[in-house]
Amino acid sequence: MKKNVGSIDKIIRFIVALVAIWAGYSLVGSPWNFVLYAVAAIMVVTAFTSTCPIWLVTGINTIKSIKKGD
Repeated sequence: MKKNVGSIDKIIRFIVALVAIWAGYSLVGSPWNFVLYAVAAIMVVTAFTSTCPIWLVTGINTIKSIKKGD
């Protein structure tokens, strides 16, 4: 897959994952904690692989390209 997740986007995804894990942990016994854990897992995987399948479909790319000659 083509990489489309930049470094700032990765940091944001890790922060969202941490918040989702914390929120899931605080909602023990609720069915929402599994949803929040799933969101956290997706955010971590997309950050590590630098690829977001949804952004591939929509054409979004947050990696800064280096122009030749600049």
